[in-house]
Amino acid sequence: MSDRVKKIESFTLTLPRETPYLGKPRPGEEPNGRGYLVRKGNRTVYPTFDRSVLVRIETENGAVGWGETYGLVAPRATMEIIDDLLADFTIGRDPFDAAAIHDDLYDLMRVRGYTGGFYVDALAAIDIALWDLAGKLAGLPVCKLLGGQRRDRIAAYISGLPEDTRAKRAELAAAWQAKGFSSFKFASPVADDGVAKEMEILRERLGPAVRIACDMHWAHTASEAVALIKAMEPHGLWFAEAPVRTEDIDGLARVAESVSTAIAVGEEWRTVHDMVPRVARRALAIVQPEMGHKGITQFMRIGAYAHVHHIKVIPHATIGAGIFLAASLQASAALANVDCHEFQHSIFEPNRRLLVGDMDCLNGEYVVPTGPGLGVEPSKEAQGLLKKH
Repeated sequence: MSDRVKKIESFTLTLPRETPYLGKPRPGEEPNGRGYLVRKGNRTVYPTFDRSVLVRIETENGAVGWGETYGLVAPRATMEIIDDLLADFTIGRDPFDAAAIHDDLYDLMRVRGYTGGFYVDALAAIDIALWDLAGKLAGLPVCKLLGGQRRDRIAAYISGLPEDTRAKRAELAAAWQAKGFSSFKFASPVADDGVAKEMEILRERLGPAVRIACDMHWAHTASEAVALIKAMEPHGLWFAEAPVRTEDIDGLARVAESVSTAIAVGEEWRTVHDMVPRVARRALAIVQPEMGHKGITQFMRIGAYAHVHHIKVIPHATIGAGIFLAASLQASAALANVDCHEFQHSIFEPNRRLLVGDMDCLNGEYVVPTGPGLGVEPSKEAQGLLKKH
């Protein structure tokens, strides 16, 4: 069963989109020459295409594991960290030591302040690929190696309603409701008539039983966030995500203590260390680990810390080929306190062709992949799209 890492390669996988993530660009959001645009509602850069960084790890005996991380912008920064630094310190190691390898790689640059950003994104991709290999070598899904599989289905919520009017967004939500989904989240930067009116029309169209959350995209001061959340609460707000800038821990705590709605954060964090001071301030009720930023090792540590502090886990899902989504489902299947999982329908559905495996999302639920490792592999088409830089 034992095997050693022989080779590590990194690639980009880029796909065109008819409509950029979060919908058509508004006036003043025109893309630049690299295909990047800045959303005025949250001052954040997005590509007009989908792109992620994939990692392929091969062992001495020919087993292959796959990992994935963010590649939305500047993917060569992440790839260079993998190729120039992390790869050589991983070659020769045993994939069953994935968590130990993670900690060794994290420690390499700790004292220089590289405890987040592109560095940990690169580490996350390697970590996912090592866990994939461990599962394949053991002949088991990764969740079986993470303490045991608690569920084979995970409730999913519809994320993003990329239409250009709130009436159209409500109709899009209703179309997914007809397919068996009962939880939804809209993005405040593209709620052009204001979040209260967005909540109102969604509630009217979807009825009293569905759950509706608002992603506030780190765009507000604490006072602004409190006022906006209170304006949405009469319409039955499920949770408010990222209400203040990520650095504003005091503001986050103030929001949490000032509203009755659950506050959800954590997508942008890289490690459990980001969670500790916010939990100490009682600043969240829901944590949203993003696998592409964290890897399986840190994802599980965040989930365990949430469990002992009675915090729900609702994992985030972002733009990718599906490798780190499969990893997120495997980890979520092993955690005790997962409520549901984000479903990026505008990414998942067009990208189905990129994977081989039985991962699915239908009737309001994810189907956790059942094969060994992550349970998915890049398809021949996907592998044909991989590019080195």
